[in-house]
Amino acid sequence: MAENHTATGPERLRFMDAHIHLDGYGQEQRPLLEQSLEAEELDGLIAVSMDAASCREVQRWADRYPGRVHPAYGFHPEQALPAEPERSALLEWMDERRDVMIAIGEVGLPYYMRQEAVRAEGSEAAFPRGAYLELLEAFVQRAAAWDKPIVLHAVYDDAPLVIDLLERYSVRTAHFHWFKGDAKTTERMAGNGYYISFTPDLAYEAEIRELALRYPADRVMTETDGPWPFEGPFAGQVTLPLMVRDVAASWAALQRLELREAAALLRANAKRCYGV
Repeated sequence: MAENHTATGPERLRFMDAHIHLDGYGQEQRPLLEQSLEAEELDGLIAVSMDAASCREVQRWADRYPGRVHPAYGFHPEQALPAEPERSALLEWMDERRDVMIAIGEVGLPYYMRQEAVRAEGSEAAFPRGAYLELLEAFVQRAAAWDKPIVLHAVYDDAPLVIDLLERYSVRTAHFHWFKGDAKTTERMAGNGYYISFTPDLAYEAEIRELALRYPADRVMTETDGPWPFEGPFAGQVTLPLMVRDVAASWAALQRLELREAAALLRANAKRCYGV
């Protein structure tokens, strides 16, 4: 495949990080994070939120890096449910900023916390799964009404329940980040045109590599989920936005594509998903 060139040399590859927690980085990691954010290769990123305080911090990052940091607001499900005043305040805060936010997220269902509760109690009967679904529905309703992408934490047996909600409200654009699930659910997601994204563990996790081989190439994106640490060739490294280049390289090798072609496709998918 021919290389694209500019007047001064080869055209630089550009990448999108479709999922990162900027507010999760410690002060000692900030210089490295800022250096990565300012790199020419980084075309932009989707900065997701954990709760109300996280939303405000993400907004500060977006104000500092306009056009590069695209904020998403929501409540991460792998934590205790918010009290009613906190829930109402968060939803009101989001309602007031619907035109500022690129997406709703990160939201979903607490699979890992629910599994811990089952191991501790021997049953999930007392786990408030219905309450988490009710909170998620409030976010799904807004994604539908505002025609915004929704960023989802929904894996294994939680994913079909989330898809049910998306279908009920006719949500057009959904992004299942770091997805794991069975073939039937994966086929349903692909049939609905939902997006998924891969992290650096695509380089060494067999389950993730198998998913990458069968999910439609026009619905795949790169992410880091930083500052989450990775193993394999990334052990001991700070997870930074430009590590999506490594994700793109792993995906390109699996698809038997040149990195340049794969990078352009993955970047185009992210820009289409988020309208940036």
